[in-house]
This record gives sequence, C-alpha cells and structure tokens, in this order.
Amino acid sequence: MTIYDELVARGLIAQVTDEKEIKDLVNNGKATFYIGFDPTADSLHVGHFMALCLMKRLQMAGNKPVVLIGGGTAYIGDPSGRTDMRSMMTPETIQHNCDCFKKQMERFIEFGEDKAIMVNNADWLLKLNYVDVLREVGPHFSVNNMLRAECYKQRMEKGLSFLEFNYMIMQSYDFYHLFKEYGCNMQFGGDDQWSNMLGGTELIRRKLGKDAYAMTITLLLNSEGKKMGKTASGAVWLDPNKTSPFEFYQYWRNVGDDDVLKCIRMLTFLPLEQVDEMDKWEGAELNKAKEILAYELTALVHGEEEAKKAEETSKALFAGGGDDSNMPSTKLEAADLSDGAINIMDLMVKCGLCPTKSEARRLITQGGVFINDAKEPDFKRAITESELKDSVKIRKGKKVYHKAYME
Repeated sequence: MTIYDELVARGLIAQVTDEKEIKDLVNNGKATFYIGFDPTADSLHVGHFMALCLMKRLQMAGNKPVVLIGGGTAYIGDPSGRTDMRSMMTPETIQHNCDCFKKQMERFIEFGEDKAIMVNNADWLLKLNYVDVLREVGPHFSVNNMLRAECYKQRMEKGLSFLEFNYMIMQSYDFYHLFKEYGCNMQFGGDDQWSNMLGGTELIRRKLGKDAYAMTITLLLNSEGKKMGKTASGAVWLDPNKTSPFEFYQYWRNVGDDDVLKCIRMLTFLPLEQVDEMDKWEGAELNKAKEILAYELTALVHGEEEAKKAEETSKALFAGGGDDSNMPSTKLEAADLSDGAINIMDLMVKCGLCPTKSEARRLITQGGVFINDAKEPDFKRAITESELKDSVKIRKGKKVYHKAYME
C-alpha cells in the first residue's frame, strides 16, 4: 500500500486538487508540504493531533515537512469556526507561544538539515508594505468569491471585521512565499481551511504562471479534531503541566464506543491490518480498544514510561483502591481553608473539576460526586484540614479522578 493510499484508508483525506500529481509527489517522497499552526495558546492540544500525526507519517515516507508557526497571522486571527472575534495578543505572548509549540513538536517531527524545518510567518508578513500588498496580491482576489467562502459565511450575520477579512489573503501569501523561498509544493489543512488554501494555490498560479506547481489537500474530520481538543472542563493539552499524562490517558480511555476505532485508525501508528481486525470487536472488547488507544497516544506524546504509569494507575483505580501516586492532584494551603475546612464545591473548583460552584452543586445533587469512593450527597459538606492531610480522593462521574491534599 502506498502512503497516499494509507492516508485515504485511515480517513485522513477529504478533498484534493490535482490528485494524480499529489499521489506522485507523496508516494515518491518528493513533497515539500506545510501545515500552519496559529500560536493562540502556550501549548498544542489534542485538536492538533491529526495534523501532527499526518506530518510524522509523511516524513517517515521521505517527504519534507515545513511547520509554519503563525506568529504573523496571529496578529489578525483566523475567523474560521468562530462566532466572535479572537482576542488580540501582544507580540511577547505570541513569541512565547511559538517557542512552546516548537518544543512540543520536536517529539513528533524530526528537525534538522534536509529534514523538517520550522518557519514563522511573522518573519515576512510583518515586513510587508500595505500598499505593495494591495498592488501585488489584491488584483488576484475576488471579493465576491471570498464572501462565498465558508470561513466567512458564519460570521456575516454578527459582523465580519475588515481585520479578519484579510486573513485569507495573509494565509494565501504564506503559501506563495513558501513556494518561492523553500520550494514548498503542497499544503495541508483542515476542512474549514479549504477556501483559504485554494486562495494560496490560485495566487501562486496567477502570479507565477500555469507551470507553477502547487497543490492542496484537506484533512477529513478537522472539525472533529477541534472538538477532540475540548472537554466540559476545558482543553486537553499536550503540555504535561496543563494536562497530566494520567488525565491525557483518561481522556482517550473515555472516548465513545463509536469513535474509538476511528481514532485508532487516524491517530495511532498501528498497522492497518491490526486495526481492521479490531473493527470486528464489540461490547467489552471495545474497552480493550480504548486502552490500546489511550496507551499508544500517551506514549507518543509523553513517552513509554509515563504511558505505563498512567495505564497502571487507571487500572488500579477502576479495580478499586490501588496506587494513586500518579493521579492528578492539587495541593492546598492554609489560606484556602476557612475555620479549618473547605466547602466541597469550592474544593472542586479549586481542583479544576468544575468551572463554577453552581456546576459543582449540580453534580453533587445529581449524585455524580464521590469522596474516597463514597457518594457525597451534601453540597454543604466541609472537607477538614485533617482529612486533607490524609489526602482526599474525589471522583466526578465514573471516570474522572483527582486527589486533594495538604502537607
């Protein structure tokens, strides 16, 4: 099976231009391709997972990845998938986020001479002269066509700022620049980026002639990929200081029955033959598939040792009791207590188990909160200092564990 056929079989490709040429480049290791990441936070999250795994697969097949960090486009903000305008970030925050991204990506992508490269579009976008851009790029974009793009449609009712309207032009210019300076002949992006990507392909061909060779591929399920990055309590980050390896493992261990095999196929590097056999699994066997998914992805992000620890802790907790040394935990200080105790709702918010006290109260009254494996029905319950010094195990629902303690 060729690498292109494998990408299709794994459900990673939704749309392409110039499929014959794309197959030839990818299958023969001749693609120099880029994927962009806007540094809107100081960590990548699991919604970026698909793109990272795709880059790794293509590099393993001999192709050259160009990781584009959107230090320049972050000044504008991508309107795709948004119902409101993104918050403006300072240059210092943008640079810090870029540095964090690079450190995390090095676990997935091999950088170096004749290998992957990382570039920051701030290096060229911030140097552009506005009038020059209008003259050089503006004639090649139809406003009518831009307004028909899906990335703008959903914003038209609430109002699309002129700032965000320029995002497509900036992203298109990125591909044009990378094509000229790095020989980048292919771009990948999510299905919500299709219009922006086509803009880049058309700009290259119009500016440099029909012989210019630039193609686009979109990833299937990018919208689900973004959804993957969110949980009820926030995002699932790749940074272990924001989402612990155990929490990361548990996130994948708890995916729905309908999603587990799809995730294994798309995100792990298990042979397709093995995954196809799992397609026959049902019932209790799907729990085994979830354990495989959780272990493989935790090992990929955090290493084998952390994956083993997370697996052992998870199995011990579900078996009742067991080693909780790797369980996510929160250390409380005396200032967190009032009269030597802390209300259970305040404690759940402090531990990040609920965003608000009202949400914590709802969970407690609905019977979804356990303290040291006993259901806690009283939202007025006070957890004492002595209890915390022995450590208190909190369970939210069936699968979310957390430990609170004081020294």
